[in-house]
Amino acid sequence: MFNILVVEDDSKLRQLFCTVLTKNGYRAIPAVNGEDALTVLDKEFIDLMICDIMMPQMDGYELTRTLRDNNNNLPVLMVTARETFADKQQGFLVGIDDYMVKPINVNEMLLRVGALLRRAKIISERRIECGGTVLDYDSLTVNQRQESILLPQKEFYLLYKLISYPNKIFTKQQLMDEIWGMDTESDEHTVVVHINRLRERFRESTDFEIVTVRGLGYKAVKLG
Repeated sequence: MFNILVVEDDSKLRQLFCTVLTKNGYRAIPAVNGEDALTVLDKEFIDLMICDIMMPQMDGYELTRTLRDNNNNLPVLMVTARETFADKQQGFLVGIDDYMVKPINVNEMLLRVGALLRRAKIISERRIECGGTVLDYDSLTVNQRQESILLPQKEFYLLYKLISYPNKIFTKQQLMDEIWGMDTESDEHTVVVHINRLRERFRESTDFEIVTVRGLGYKAVKLG
């Protein structure tokens, strides 16, 4: 079960977020401001933080900056009533991962939480072996038969995601949301282009194959 820290000074919103998260299988831990959140983080392992900006004592910007200054890469989803570009820019500059403007659609919040957690899982594992093929996340390389192939970033992330979950079908939209981000201006054709490039690069692979599941999406299948 994932532990999600909800940092929100509005008691009704804090309770709502915690209730929705709990009903969807997460363990929600409340905090009323940044200082309270840091106390929780000292005691609990947290997988993701949902954080307001405007809070007493320590706001969301300062909290996120404090985490990043201490090399804490915890995914941060910031929720706030402030919607100007400058506010969003400041959030991303201090190190947040995603941003939602109040009033919050809790179903969209759940989608974003899921995408951030999946992305964090990809990053934390760093290395995958599939038969004789090794994918190294830190160097964006695929090693096969004593050959090392450096992939463009998005191609590597796409291949890494598919091989992380062999035989699991991902829709184009799921892949877009996770690899390109939910706010990207690219369309689903981008996924098709990248899938085709990967197929061409690894058409002779005896370890895996990227399969199109008609009407649904793509999956990686281990061979041999």
